[in-house]
Amino acid sequence: MKLFSNTLLFKRITVFVSLVIVTLILWNTYRFFQKFKLAERAKMEIHGEAIKELNTESLADLDQNISNLPLSIISKTKDIPFILVGDDGEIKGSNNLNPKKENDPEYLKKQLEIMKSQNQPIKVDYLGKTDYIYYRDSDLLNKLTYYPLALLLILVLFLAIIYLFYKTNKASETNKLWTGMAKETAHQIGTPLSSLLGWISILKMENVNEDYIKEIEKDVHRLSTIANRFSKIGSKPELKKDNIITITKQAFDYLESRSSKQISFTFSSNDDEIYADLNTELFGWVIENLLKNAIDAMLGKGQLNLKIECKQKRIKITITDTGKGIPKKLFKQVFKPGFTTKKRGWGLGLSLSKRIIEDYHNGKILVKKSEIDKGTTFQIILNKI
Repeated sequence: MKLFSNTLLFKRITVFVSLVIVTLILWNTYRFFQKFKLAERAKMEIHGEAIKELNTESLADLDQNISNLPLSIISKTKDIPFILVGDDGEIKGSNNLNPKKENDPEYLKKQLEIMKSQNQPIKVDYLGKTDYIYYRDSDLLNKLTYYPLALLLILVLFLAIIYLFYKTNKASETNKLWTGMAKETAHQIGTPLSSLLGWISILKMENVNEDYIKEIEKDVHRLSTIANRFSKIGSKPELKKDNIITITKQAFDYLESRSSKQISFTFSSNDDEIYADLNTELFGWVIENLLKNAIDAMLGKGQLNLKIECKQKRIKITITDTGKGIPKKLFKQVFKPGFTTKKRGWGLGLSLSKRIIEDYHNGKILVKKSEIDKGTTFQIILNKI
């Protein structure tokens, strides 16, 4: 509990510190943006003063005193696009715009509207006349506006990586926990199994009814199979060439004999032998999981059909019930760990089945179709050898 609390506290501190750092960076970026914007306006004001100097009547007399300073200022204002407009609204000149369109009146009008929306004009008075310099933000300033967005994107990616890291780490810990529990369960089952085998030997010597002993032996064999299944969780199982018809029929017959008589079981296959690389314990577990889910969905009454067919090296096992059905939006959700619609259950059966079929047997398992209150069809697809 203390470890969980410390981990949660660390996550909260990490997120809080990240938000503080990003907030400070965004604030400093905003301040830098505003200072840069003021610097550009100051540059354009100096540019206006240079235009004013060039247009005064005394310019010719002062030319030798001021040298080429106004011309130098104007020529060096190359990074800020602007348009010079007279007091009558006529465009008198422009600079730093698209050289291919600077003589296009429509283009200049559109640029002028953009400039009016971005900055207040700079007033230039000379010889009783007034001109206005309209300008827009430089390309560098425009690029800076996207910097906070890029920073936010980096932050989102950073947080996503942290989230995925914690999620993967948690999933890994959960898998280790389940693997440990499964192996421990297999170990615990092993002890009473050995004892039961001994008691069966004693019962045989006591001339107990053979039918009773056979049923007990079936259940002991069943417990042994379950222990083997649990012991294989968490490790790569060994696959062997085996007849999928035989293995599937064994699981089918076992559940049929122990289910309600109001359920009609049907098993069909066009072949007596279809071979595939299988782990018999785990594959039988998948068939049982699907059959049990079908039986539970029908509430002990209905029809359950299992069909096996092989076409073009593809084995298809289809299990159809007449149960309550699954909403289409949940077709993929049912295979996620922890998902269940039952009052009792941990939502692991279909999750384990998916892992066994897809990760261990290189096959595919899916909900082929389902209708509410009409039934569901699951399908397993494997490769024939």
